Amino acid sequence: MKTTNRLRSAQLLVKCLENEGVEYIFGIPGEENIGVMDALLDSPIQFVITRHEQGAAFMADVYGRLTGRAGVCMSTLGPGATNLVTGVADGNMDRAPMVAIAGQGATTRMHKESHQVLDLVNLFAPITKYSVQIREPEIVPEIVRKAFKFAQTEKPGAAFIDFPENVAEMEIDEMPPLRVQQPVPPQAASGKCRQVAQLIDEAKNPIIIAGNGVIRHNACDALLNLAETVNIPVATTFMAKGAIPSSHPLSLGTVGLKAHDLIAFGIEEADLVLCIGYDLVEYDPAYWNPKLEEKIVHIDGSPAEVDTHYIVEAGVVGDLTDSMNRIASRCDQDKNKAMPELRKKIVKELNRYADDTAHPIKPQKIISDLRKAMNPEDIVISDVGAHKMWMARMFQAERPNTCIISNGFASMGIALPGAIAAKLVYPERNILAVCGDSGFMMNNQEIETAVRLGLNITILIFNDNKYGLIEWHQLREYGRKSNIDVTNPDFVKFADSFGAKGYHVSKTEDLLDTIKTAMNDGGVSIIDCPIDYSENMKLTERLKGMTSLDQSEDV
Repeated sequence: MKTTNRLRSAQLLVKCLENEGVEYIFGIPGEENIGVMDALLDSPIQFVITRHEQGAAFMADVYGRLTGRAGVCMSTLGPGATNLVTGVADGNMDRAPMVAIAGQGATTRMHKESHQVLDLVNLFAPITKYSVQIREPEIVPEIVRKAFKFAQTEKPGAAFIDFPENVAEMEIDEMPPLRVQQPVPPQAASGKCRQVAQLIDEAKNPIIIAGNGVIRHNACDALLNLAETVNIPVATTFMAKGAIPSSHPLSLGTVGLKAHDLIAFGIEEADLVLCIGYDLVEYDPAYWNPKLEEKIVHIDGSPAEVDTHYIVEAGVVGDLTDSMNRIASRCDQDKNKAMPELRKKIVKELNRYADDTAHPIKPQKIISDLRKAMNPEDIVISDVGAHKMWMARMFQAERPNTCIISNGFASMGIALPGAIAAKLVYPERNILAVCGDSGFMMNNQEIETAVRLGLNITILIFNDNKYGLIEWHQLREYGRKSNIDVTNPDFVKFADSFGAKGYHVSKTEDLLDTIKTAMNDGGVSIIDCPIDYSENMKLTERLKGMTSLDQSEDV
């Protein structure tokens, strides 16, 4: 008689995760996920113990953005699961493929009030593409395959699996995981490509807004081909930095600052705006099309979102690389203007403070030195705060996915956990986390995780002892600040207490060498950099005074 191997549901789950190509699971062990934790002892999947579930979710988020494969995080039930929420919501809104798994109480006690039991499926449903509970061992392969398919299919995002402890322990005859399949993006309709090519040929002053979808689709070469073929300038969203090299003469930098800056004038002067791989959550079209006058073309893997300020003249839906190459082949060559004067003004602004020696250090100077210290392929993860606005505005990315910014959900605390994930994905590159002091303090416990893993990462703290972005908004709206001041530890001693190295920048002239030294330390390094955020309101006032490109020399 043929014998059939038996295995626990938790073991089957792990086999299904292996089948999906999972390398790491980020998380914290608990009582209700001990079955999975035990099964992982016999698996090549590495469990990365974090110090908080939020950090685990952020690691999965950034892993997904950098690889295009779903990052995985895991927690126990109740407070462990609720601690995942912020990172899961961030990944979902920023289109990062990720799968979150939480232990759960036994199904025998879910119908009543019970210790730490919450309805996690309904809790996660609004912030994921797919939220489900495993109720029987036989459905484990289907649920895991469906979760990863949903997470990784355009537009990608988060999936959530609730795994009750008694189901995890149930035995079942061994069964294989389902074959991994992902849909192939279809070709766009030829008629739509011809229509867009005609609109481009008729335009005298077109502009491209490239969004995160260009990077997700690995379509950066096709974007450059289209831009160069027709000589169209390109602005990127925060999350698409590097989709076109910042040094390229057709690059206009980044859109997304909610202000009337140089690029905003470029969009105003355009008679055709080509939105390519653009997610509306990246930069609300109400900011760049307030009067509903822009003629818009939508080129993406998904149909255009319904929005009053985003009514398209033509839409091309399909594989981005194929769509852009076919449109480029149908356009007249090198016919359009490329806004060269706008590009010159933007470059001048970017280089304005490269030699500034004031202390505390201006944000423009920090970013200039940061760029000089880094190689083109190195990766910087920006946290959220006033420094994010400066990084998004001024950091020059030469390659895609080398400047990671949380923008859809815009959650503080992502940079340090994100840097850990980035280093695991790209151990050969320099990885830097750029944080405000407040954002750093939200997940600083993950320093221990990085040290324990033996990672070489650098954390650069813009230190102003306050919630600087909120102060900026308060001063802009009401002319005074309210409850934004905090105190910080001695970050050098703080680093030392974790077994990391700490640096304090007391002279602006030392900043560049300090960054280089920290990157070459071979371990975790923290740089405490005093920041002069009076530049925030100075920028606001300069932009208020600019009513045309001709008046922008001092902006």
